[in-house]
Amino acid sequence: MEMSKAKKSKSGRKVLTTKNSARSNSRRHREFFAANQVYDHDTHHVSDHPIRIGLSSSSVSPMTVEETFAQASSIGYDGVEIMVTHNAETRDVDLITGLAADTGLDVMSLHAPTLLFLPRVLHKDHWEKLRITANLAREVGATTVVLHPPFRWQGAYARGFVDGVRKVSEETGVVLAVENMYPWRAGVREILVYYPDWNPLDEDYDALTFDFSHASTAGMNALDTVAEIFPRLRHVHLTDGAGSLKDEHLVPGAGTMPVAETLQYLAKHNWSGDVVVEVNTRFVAKKSTREQMLADSLAFARKHLGLNGVPGEGSGSAGSGTGAAGAGAPDGGTSHSEPTTPGEATPAETSPEPGTSHRSASSKRASADAS
Repeated sequence: MEMSKAKKSKSGRKVLTTKNSARSNSRRHREFFAANQVYDHDTHHVSDHPIRIGLSSSSVSPMTVEETFAQASSIGYDGVEIMVTHNAETRDVDLITGLAADTGLDVMSLHAPTLLFLPRVLHKDHWEKLRITANLAREVGATTVVLHPPFRWQGAYARGFVDGVRKVSEETGVVLAVENMYPWRAGVREILVYYPDWNPLDEDYDALTFDFSHASTAGMNALDTVAEIFPRLRHVHLTDGAGSLKDEHLVPGAGTMPVAETLQYLAKHNWSGDVVVEVNTRFVAKKSTREQMLADSLAFARKHLGLNGVPGEGSGSAGSGTGAAGAGAPDGGTSHSEPTTPGEATPAETSPEPGTSHRSASSKRASADAS
């Protein structure tokens, strides 16, 4: 069975390394959006389907699950996404359902412990880990489980991942939405550590999660990618990136990705998934600054999804936001990022060519607005 449509060598085997083109791709995409008016400033676009906006527990890490609910409730989010980790409270059904009832928030999704530093959380068997996470999601009322593609060294689990994800989803009735990742960088080469690929575009997944920061690290064109995967897109991690080789998870509008344009595209085309804010606040010393960053992220989402009732503005290509959104960000990523160590590969990535979703763009782009 053909596992992937991704690039292969002359021998027919998938290539393990490729030329690093993430930065050049990022620059090319940034220049395109700076030169072309893609955002519709004149028309109010809003999906016919309710789009919920949630807060990921990764956005407030290392705060507790209870604090995640409290933060989301006080700011006005619709729900939360909980990253399942070593902490027992992240999989405590009674605690989570009780907090949901007390705050009136939805448990929108769980993030499976498929990160590099969570190898034995829930179970040492990878498939059992996914089944347990999916059943946990069902118990707490979450409709989606977000998961990363496996690493090449994970053997049969990696080789059977595409079909296996579908099987677990069918068994449990929970959507398993595979997330876009990135290759890791070693010198001028990109090491393709994920299998069947870091980019889910060419894989036969039923459901996908799109993460803007991962796409930035990869040098992907976010708008084109979302347009291409739209029928399978179930979940969005709302964040931003500035084309760094590190997984930045900036506040939306603080980077160079076409985040506003992509959210408007979702609203315009009646998308029906969930948007979850996943930004890095670990570097923040003041509670008030963190709260402002999370409030700005929620306001950004509502504005560009058309939930404020008025047309918004396109995101800036230079990260010219106001408040926390324009304050810049650290080099490090959130706990959601795959860690790297000195001397090992660091993330980078290739990207698709700009596609048909930009065909109507012709006029010069208006002033940047990252509010």
